[in-house]
Amino acid sequence: MTREKTDFWVGLFVLLGIVALVFLALRAGNLSSFSFSRSYQVQAYFDNLGGLKVRAPVKSSGVVVGRVSGIQFDNQVYQAAVTLDLDENYEFPADSSASILTSGLLGEQYIGLTPGGDDKMLEQGARIQYTQSAVVLEELISKFLYSSADKEGTAKEGAAAPAP
Repeated sequence: MTREKTDFWVGLFVLLGIVALVFLALRAGNLSSFSFSRSYQVQAYFDNLGGLKVRAPVKSSGVVVGRVSGIQFDNQVYQAAVTLDLDENYEFPADSSASILTSGLLGEQYIGLTPGGDDKMLEQGARIQYTQSAVVLEELISKFLYSSADKEGTAKEGAAAPAP
């Protein structure tokens, strides 16, 4: 082989290696904006998203069936509108429900789909009617603290009251 041919093949090999590394890095970080499967979009409205982000997984029974493709605030209903890209291979009944869940105690948030029992399936542009917002840890802690303070306050008031 001549020197030019060797340089060409080495350059091509290095270029393919760089493309493969970029592809793997994007796939590992869930940052790739391209997908090899066809999908359909549905919408769900939530009162509180917590830390849900675009590209978060949509799971059903622990299997990733789609991704969050958009998050917006709807000024008409004063709720967060979440657009979900569901893989075309997975069909869900029209009365399915969506919940914002957390992986572990402080892990990433994702949307969990629970299939309903309707004969009609979700289609492009459909809206998921039954949703459950994210449970925010700070709100739970504050409710617990306020309820325990109320109980303690009423217990002390009851003990301080004179007997008739």
